[in-house]
Parts: sequence; C-alpha cells; structure tokens
Amino acid sequence: MAKAIYEIKEELAQASWEQRKLLLTEYGKDSRKGVQNLVAQYRKRAKALFLELERLDGMRVFEKKYSLQYPQICGIDEAGRGPLAGPVVAGACILPEDAQILYLNDSKKLSAKKRELLYDEICEKAVAYSIGIASPQRIDKINILQATYEAMQQAVAGLSVTPDLLLVDAVRIPDVPMKQVGIVQGDAKSVSIAAASILAKVTRDRMMLELDSAYPEYGFAKHKGYGSAMHIQAIKKYGPSPIHRKTFIKNFV
Repeated sequence: MAKAIYEIKEELAQASWEQRKLLLTEYGKDSRKGVQNLVAQYRKRAKALFLELERLDGMRVFEKKYSLQYPQICGIDEAGRGPLAGPVVAGACILPEDAQILYLNDSKKLSAKKRELLYDEICEKAVAYSIGIASPQRIDKINILQATYEAMQQAVAGLSVTPDLLLVDAVRIPDVPMKQVGIVQGDAKSVSIAAASILAKVTRDRMMLELDSAYPEYGFAKHKGYGSAMHIQAIKKYGPSPIHRKTFIKNFV
C-alpha cells in the first residue's frame, strides 16, 4: 500500500541530506500529482542550496590561498564612514576554516532581518570577533579616514585570538604588526570580510536605534544618520545634535 502524501511530506522533512536524495529518486517514480509537487519543491530547494554553497566556496578564494601560511585569518570592515551623524564602527572576525554560514554576503546586499540572523550565527561560530568604535567627536578631530583606522585598530586589538593575517576591504590599516591583504570590494569576495561587515553594520544600526530614542526629532531609526532629505531638513530645523559630525554638516547649519 502506497504511503499517504502527508506521510511522504513528513518523511522528506525529517530526512538527512543524503537520505533525502534517495527518497526523491524513489518518490520521483510516484505518479500522484501531490507527490510530484513535493518532489519538485525539494529538488528546487536542493538546487538553490547547491548554488549557494558554490557561491560561498567562491568567497573563500583568499582564505584558501593564505590558510597554509597564515592559519588565523581575520576579516576587517567598517560601517558608517558616510553618515552625517553617529560613530564609525569596525568589525573584526576570524572564522573557522570549515565554517558554513549560508547567505553570508556583503552587509549592504542583505535585508536588516537577514543581517540580524547572520550576526547571531557569526558570533556563535566565529573563532574570535571584536568591534571598534570611533565617536563623532573623534571623527571631527582627526577626520573620518583616521577615525576609521582607529576603529579598525581597536577591533584588531580586541580579538581574543591574535590573527596571523588581515583581509581588509580596500584599505591598509596603519600601525598593526600583522600582514595585510587589501581586497577591493572585499565584503563581496571574502567570507571573513563579509562577516566583519555584518558585525559592524548591525552594531552601528543598533546604536543608531538607541540614539533615536534620545534624539527622536532627527529620525535616526529610519536613516541611521545618513544624509537623507528628511535628515537634512531636521538639521536645518533643529540644528545639530551632540552626535552630529560638525565637519560633515557645515553646508546645512
């Protein structure tokens, strides 16, 4: 007697990856439309997973290239160089060589919900991770580039494991002792840098949400300090807040 479709659905849901491949071959011979729909759904998911694993493997090119010589590879990236308000935040992350974090990507290509989920998974699976922060006042004092370097230096110094190599998104961090490799658009080409970019972005967005409560008139929860029309209008109406970068808003006040 053939299994009921609901039984097949439950069996497929509970099967391991290898078991499911065998089951799909078996149930692919079942002529019932409901079974064929189930098989088609699972095959589509399997294809999507294969493509995602292939994409992630392509983002390990630099990690594979350097891993024999440099076992502890750390990705570095920042969030918040361009906004008119708030800090610049840097993330540093060392992932295990066999870490599999699906949908890991440049933080700018991900939804806020997906970044939050990946943030938790990165923190759970990382060998070590750290955050560095430079305040708006520090940005005004030494300029955004130097403040970004400081945040990155803090992030590296805060790691519980000393990295052998830094993979950095495009820039070269001064005054750090370990070897660095700069990668243009590195957050889309390296899993380590992508993980660091998510840590930095989520940390900064959370900070801006908290600051929105302190300064609700500027709408930081919506634009995170970037120069949207709404934000510029608020600066002109209310003047700068203590977290605005004075050197960034000279044209508006």
